[in-house]
Amino acid sequence: MTSASQTLALFGAGLLGGALNAVAGGGSLVTFPALLAAGVPPVPANATNTLASLPGYLTSLWAYRGALGAHRALLGRIALVSLLGGLLGAGLLIVLPAEAFSGAVPWLLLVATLLFGFGPWLTRAARRARLPEGVHDGLQFAVAVYGGFFNAGLGILSLGALAARGLTDISAMNGLKMVVSSLVSVAAVAAFLLGGLIAWEAGLAVIAGTALGGYGMARLALRLPMDLLRSAILVYAAGLTAYWFWRVHGPPG
Repeated sequence: MTSASQTLALFGAGLLGGALNAVAGGGSLVTFPALLAAGVPPVPANATNTLASLPGYLTSLWAYRGALGAHRALLGRIALVSLLGGLLGAGLLIVLPAEAFSGAVPWLLLVATLLFGFGPWLTRAARRARLPEGVHDGLQFAVAVYGGFFNAGLGILSLGALAARGLTDISAMNGLKMVVSSLVSVAAVAAFLLGGLIAWEAGLAVIAGTALGGYGMARLALRLPMDLLRSAILVYAAGLTAYWFWRVHGPPG
């Protein structure tokens, strides 16, 4: 049973997570730990976090819809690989023993934190790459598999994959990123629902927050000091990762 204070905290985490996902990714670095802190076990917390992120993705996508008109041909291309990759990633989570995933949580948080920290550099490096179209599709599929398995860092990886295709319009890239994130999450959530992995009571509070935060931040994305916000989240994520390494593996030595 989720208490009133936990519900409020989960809603607040959803607001911040949805806002972050709307502009630069990294929202799951807030919402996933919030679900763990509310007592949801790691595998259901991960599945529930994916469901909770989905409304924020969809409301952000609606806000960015005007920026997608010039990329309609690309939409169909990335849609199929995103759906298939998201389904495969979710399937891997379902068949993986819960103990193995729990042990992997600090490492997954570390990967997500590094992706968040080095996201702008990765995007620039990807844009300089000259890759064949088939490689782009393979890269998009790998991003989708990762996102279906563990949602944190999906947006940052998506921006990198889109930059590798040569895209430079940040509004269009954010809109396409939301297309990828939405489709990956739809596929993954379908698998998680069939697997009975969703923690509904805690998840609904996060869902409400991500939907509101995602739409609001997409509308205000250019008016806030994102560099300062990114720095604060990076410090938080680094501390969170260190805590989970200590919790799972014990103190050094």
